[in-house]
Amino acid sequence: MRALAALWLVLYWSATPRAGEAKPSWQQEWEKTVQAAKSEGQITVYVHSTYAPVLMSSAFEKAFPGIKLSVVSGVENDLERRFSAERRAGKYLADVFMVGVLRSYDFMQAGYLDPIKPVLLLPEVLDVSRWWQGKHHYSDPEKRYLFRYVASAQLGQISYNTQLVQPKEFTSFWDFVDPKWKGKMLARDIRAPGTGGSAVRLFYYSPDMGPEFVRKLFGEMDLTLFRDRRQGLDWLAAGKFSICFWCEGVEKANTQGLPVDMFGRMKEGAGLSAGQAILTRVSQAPHPNAAKVFINWFLSREGQISFQKALGKADEGSPDSLRIDIPKDAVDPRSRRVDGVKYLDTDQWLAMKPVLKAVEDALAGKK
Repeated sequence: MRALAALWLVLYWSATPRAGEAKPSWQQEWEKTVQAAKSEGQITVYVHSTYAPVLMSSAFEKAFPGIKLSVVSGVENDLERRFSAERRAGKYLADVFMVGVLRSYDFMQAGYLDPIKPVLLLPEVLDVSRWWQGKHHYSDPEKRYLFRYVASAQLGQISYNTQLVQPKEFTSFWDFVDPKWKGKMLARDIRAPGTGGSAVRLFYYSPDMGPEFVRKLFGEMDLTLFRDRRQGLDWLAAGKFSICFWCEGVEKANTQGLPVDMFGRMKEGAGLSAGQAILTRVSQAPHPNAAKVFINWFLSREGQISFQKALGKADEGSPDSLRIDIPKDAVDPRSRRVDGVKYLDTDQWLAMKPVLKAVEDALAGKK
């Protein structure tokens, strides 16, 4: 213990400026920004309700007393309508927006966002060696506006009734378009925003599946489509259908004793999804310095640990942060990236347009 304490003191004093020594420029700028943020007194973050528990944990306010964090949460469509209406009315209330890639891209095109890259100040955030693949991940073509901080393994989000299906029969996604399952499967209507977007992009863009798989699934398997999330799970658990694409709440239902479970990874590999994990900096923000402080804290090791822990308590488990220098114990095992697995990034910008056309054509019987 004495040796460790001595080592800590050596490291601390070697990293701390001596009296009379100038502080590093980043530190001077950071301290100035924090003081300005405290003068502003607050920050307002609009966030998808899925990730709201992270911001309501008080971790940020404990780290920066004097900066009040105001959270506005909701589903993407509601947040988009609210934010857009505020802008049209000349009201500038939001500082940071945290939703999915498609809505974030829409905001960027509308001129509602400032580049996030220039306000990254902390060395531990800027150090790309602490991030997966040794780089920062952006979801916009310019790689400046839409900072992505999650890449969770996406196994297709397909569930089954344990009394009607033997999961060992399924080793490939192509097994789901076997004629024997025709009329026995349901799927959330992917044409409405929500669960399944990343999965259907995996199907469409995978070189092992592609548009032909999407055509077969939607055009030949007599899928029953649903939009009410509870209805899909109820039908699956009751045995009305054997397999469900993009049912929600399956893991929780399984722990409650209902006969439902999720399929594992198929031989074609898995997708990587950001979910709602796109961090953006709003233009003409009322609290610009507080926004800088929040962005740097949230992307720091402390912020991302807090993020994973907060969501680890949620029903579906925590997504997998792109920071690789933090524990992954809180991450849902199904969502963790695993070495050696073939992954396809399913969060290409504007990637849904051709996918939705393929789905529409298949449902209409077009080839």
